[in-house]
Amino acid sequence: MEDNNNLEQLHSMEPFKAVVSNAVPAMLGFVMVLIYNMADLFFVGQTGDPLDVAAVSLATPMFLTLIGLGTIFGVGGTSVISRALGGGNAEYAKKVSSFCFWGSVSVGCVFAVVLYVFVDQVLVVMGASEQLWDRVKDYLIILGFSAPFLLIGHCYTNLLRAEGEPKKAITGMLIGNVVNIVLDPVFILWLGMGVKGAAIATLCGNVANGIYYITYLKTKTKLLSLEPKDFTMKDDVLKSVMMIGIPASIASFLQSWSNMVANYLVADYGDIALAGFGVAIKIITIPTLLCLGLGLGIQPLLGYCVGAKNLVRFKEIMKCSLMLGLGVSAGLTLICYVGINLIIGLFLTDTNAIQYATPFTQILLSTTILVGLFNVYSNALQAMGEASSSLIVNSSRQGLIYIPMLFVLNQISGIYGLVWAQPVADVLTFAIVVVLYKKAYKKLQSRKDL
Repeated sequence: MEDNNNLEQLHSMEPFKAVVSNAVPAMLGFVMVLIYNMADLFFVGQTGDPLDVAAVSLATPMFLTLIGLGTIFGVGGTSVISRALGGGNAEYAKKVSSFCFWGSVSVGCVFAVVLYVFVDQVLVVMGASEQLWDRVKDYLIILGFSAPFLLIGHCYTNLLRAEGEPKKAITGMLIGNVVNIVLDPVFILWLGMGVKGAAIATLCGNVANGIYYITYLKTKTKLLSLEPKDFTMKDDVLKSVMMIGIPASIASFLQSWSNMVANYLVADYGDIALAGFGVAIKIITIPTLLCLGLGLGIQPLLGYCVGAKNLVRFKEIMKCSLMLGLGVSAGLTLICYVGINLIIGLFLTDTNAIQYATPFTQILLSTTILVGLFNVYSNALQAMGEASSSLIVNSSRQGLIYIPMLFVLNQISGIYGLVWAQPVADVLTFAIVVVLYKKAYKKLQSRKDL
């Protein structure tokens, strides 16, 4: 009965209330990701060694790669499951859920083995200096061991929202966060393990996170499944999940690869500059991740509307989502800008590193007001099943536009030009997503079954 009530809320709850009730838990989930992501950097920063900060920053692309892999199954599965439930096909939703679970486990195990075998080659690509080499290597190997659990956690943080359980979705993340935050000071400071200790705490948090979702799926849910008997790659399950999941994951993959490129270029200016750049990137993840959570939170609402063939409600949900997206991104940008010195001081004590971090952060915050709107439009494309448009949008902001801008602006204006590459990419990509959304919406309007 509870599952039916959750689906009914997706269908009939007052639009703005529905948006808030789904977006806020999803955003809180990304607050968990944010804390998870920053806890290591914060406690490593308390060692007073900017090289430790640079090492954790240099390892970030691998974390983003894992998020991208989880996004394939999480966002792809959410889009397919929400449309299936909207159309009354609960059995198909179970098949998709089981496929996403076992896909996450398999890909996570392969990732761990590959990273362990080729870690030295990865460090070369990352541009790790001799001073940072051993610190980053320890972090990456331990992070790799947590990959299956991290993928399960990220996948089902999304899928639970598809069945109308946004609060349950963030519970596992909260558990993982608490474990990570409690263990960080133990391993990093009290045991003096530094960067390696940060990785061990992260591993423990990811395991706790994954175990929660496995337990929930085995004992609580009736709409989702991890049972092998429900697993299949037939009936368009594989194709449907991949068509949405891969374009959605492109953003995380490209963010990982572009971070590698940016770190590689910044490293030419020294490890202290790299530490300042790493902290600036962490700070703008505050508005970026929260707005990403907002977009993912409203995606099941929009997907349910498409599955239920309710265009009127789709328009209402979009209007409310855009209003909330603008307010959230503007408010968070202002908070970060006003509190810039305080926030930087949480991670850095070295004066030279701070002199890099402050202007870098100011530059990167110049266009974060667009991020909320961008994520609403981008997730609307995914909810409508517009795989090609989603691929274009998600490959542009962190790849097709951003990476070339890194090289061009670095040549023109040095390290500060390099930092300006992200704001330039933000503006151009926002224009692209608006055009593609309008085109997709006209296509949706022309459907005779809506």
